[in-house]
Amino acid sequence: MDTAPAGTLPGPTAGGHLRIKPSILYFGTPVVLVSTENPDGTFNLAPLSSAWALGRTVVLGLGGDGQTADNLAARPELALSLPAPEQWPAVERLAPLTGRHPVPATKAAGCRFEPDKFGAAGLTPEPSHGIRPPRVAGCPLQLEARATRVRPGTTGDFVIVEAAVAAVHADPRIVVPGTDHVDPGAWSPLVYNFRHYFGLGPELGHSYRTQTPRT
Repeated sequence: MDTAPAGTLPGPTAGGHLRIKPSILYFGTPVVLVSTENPDGTFNLAPLSSAWALGRTVVLGLGGDGQTADNLAARPELALSLPAPEQWPAVERLAPLTGRHPVPATKAAGCRFEPDKFGAAGLTPEPSHGIRPPRVAGCPLQLEARATRVRPGTTGDFVIVEAAVAAVHADPRIVVPGTDHVDPGAWSPLVYNFRHYFGLGPELGHSYRTQTPRT
């Protein structure tokens, strides 16, 4: 039980760390632009900062009151586009927009309804090959997927989506020539780090399991 008075910071622990209570836990995750199909056949585009992959499955965390969650519950196809660091201004233009009308009361102050998110963000839709939602042109890495499971999170205010990836599209500049491997020296995702945007720094080393070792 925390007995510290409200508004005060506890002192360092035995290991020298401070025990803190950050308002969010975005400790450095890649930004993903998710496009889904609206009920009227148009497309919604939303930026996500909670995504991770295991094998051919991508797990997404998103707000339960947003248009993306509503769309995936009824139409499970989705395109995942990972922007490069220099595309962060477009991502930030998307951030205060919602495809829900009226704007849910749970949305942050300043959020507004926008039916054409691609246009508002200055992004261009690119047709997908096997699904209806479009990819985002200019994003170096793009995935076509289908939600296989959409379930509420523990608190009820977000949903967790498990999506099976059917196709991966990569800019040739980030692919090791003659292979299906993404070149980690050429590819840098846009990272959302405690509500600030970053790219990757210089390579420090590689895993023993890598198939693209540096010589």
